[in-house]
Order: sequence, then structure tokens, then C-alpha cells
Amino acid sequence: MIDNKNNPDPLQLDLPQDVAQGEYANFAIITHSSSDFVIDFARVLPGVPKAQVKSRVLLAPEHAKRLLIALQDNVGRYERTFGPISLPDHAPRDIAPFDLGKGQA
Repeated sequence: MIDNKNNPDPLQLDLPQDVAQGEYANFAIITHSSSDFVIDFARVLPGVPKAQVKSRVLLAPEHAKRLLIALQDNVGRYERTFGPISLPDHAPRDIAPFDLGKGQA
């Protein structure tokens, strides 16, 4: 349940069993238009030339910005508790967890 102090009626969420276990993703591709942001979450495995998209999330620009702020807040709290998250020495826009080689998606 989400308790928003500005809203006297807390939002209740239903989490179906098939969704509750989640999907592991170690790669994300983000695209946008003037009206939507699209985030494709995929699982990339070493030696496998093709990544499979496991989930696609579409967001309005306002919600994309709220997600960005929430992620920044949560990463900050995580790092204050557990220490800095280190990233490998990849190019600034390289978000893959390892060298992808020449695979196709």
C-alpha cells in the first residue's frame, strides 16, 4: 500500500502472483516520442547473440520524470546504506553489463 501524506485515501495495489516474482533484466533500451517514453527491459547473456525483451513499459513524460526522481532518490539511499555502486570502465553510453560483441537484437 502506498501512503501519500497529501492524499487521505491511500492507494492500494494488487500484485498478481504471476507478476510478483518479477523478471530479471540486465539491459534497458529507452526511446521516446513527443507523448510517450518506452522502456524495453531485456536479458543479455554472454555468448548469446540475441537479447530477448522481457518487459516493455510505456510512460507519459511526466511519469518518466517522476520515475527518474524516484530512482535517483532510491539509488542515493542505497549508496548511503551499502556504499557506492561502482560501474565498470565502459563508454559513457554503454549500459550492457559485459562486452556484447557483434550480436543482433
